[in-house]
Amino acid sequence: MAITLIENFRAVFYAPFYAAFVLGAYAAEGVEGDQRPSSGPAETAKALLTGGGDVVWGGPMRVLVAGDADPDCGLVSFCEIVERDPFFILGRGPAPGGGFGGIMDKKVATVREVPTPWMCFQDDLRRAGLDPDALDRIPDRSMGENADALAAGEVDAVQVFQPLAENLIEEAGARIWYTAAERGLTSYTVFSTTRAFMAREPDSLLRMTRAMYRTQKWIAAHSAEDFAECISGYFPDMPPEALARSLDRYLKLGIWNRTPILKREGFDRLRAACISGGLIREGIPYEVAVDMRFAETALREDPDSM
Repeated sequence: MAITLIENFRAVFYAPFYAAFVLGAYAAEGVEGDQRPSSGPAETAKALLTGGGDVVWGGPMRVLVAGDADPDCGLVSFCEIVERDPFFILGRGPAPGGGFGGIMDKKVATVREVPTPWMCFQDDLRRAGLDPDALDRIPDRSMGENADALAAGEVDAVQVFQPLAENLIEEAGARIWYTAAERGLTSYTVFSTTRAFMAREPDSLLRMTRAMYRTQKWIAAHSAEDFAECISGYFPDMPPEALARSLDRYLKLGIWNRTPILKREGFDRLRAACISGGLIREGIPYEVAVDMRFAETALREDPDSM
């Protein structure tokens, strides 16, 4: 069975998806994966609903948004890969005292490209008893532009992912003020499909899930340097040592799930953040948005690592 797999966008925290292709995990499970880029993060879920692909990788946030607009849309997540938030708040100089309260006094440039990082951070502020609307925030510039602004001293802090975080630490002397992964489980990246495709191709989706589980086992057993060497072809412009440093920090933070199981706790934290940030009204519950039948079967089968 050939499955058209849509890549949300190119990012270091998506590294397990690239490793699965390089290691031949799908082929080993008898699945032909046709990897295609999305026309943009906001279009990825729409591609599924309009027949532009069979499976996407990306945030369950997209399933929540689609389900909020139409509870019967049929989108469902079936395999989790990134279970913690991969973003950081980096600033000039040491982190201010007072935790989030200290950050509230600074000019902070947040992520424009996708909504989830800000949704989660504003929810962190609310849970700390702070008003996100009171933050001196620049919301409308790209992460690359924000990184340049931090290096130039035009802002106090920026919200970025790897490798921008590592680059700012190495080249601009930036400091990590907040590591979002330390919040705890917050489901960030999954395989999603439609209920209709799941009904037509359950064996193919089980094979995909098993392939990812075998890849997850490989990642857990290898160093950041091995991981970087494996996926370096996906990042031809990034120095190998920078890619290894980026992966190493993510490995130590445990952002990648070691099994395909999307836990309710991580989904509920993401859903609550999207509600508190006004991205969705209620979303759809775990039981509607998530189907773990293939993940649970793969876990019982306990396949060998790649």
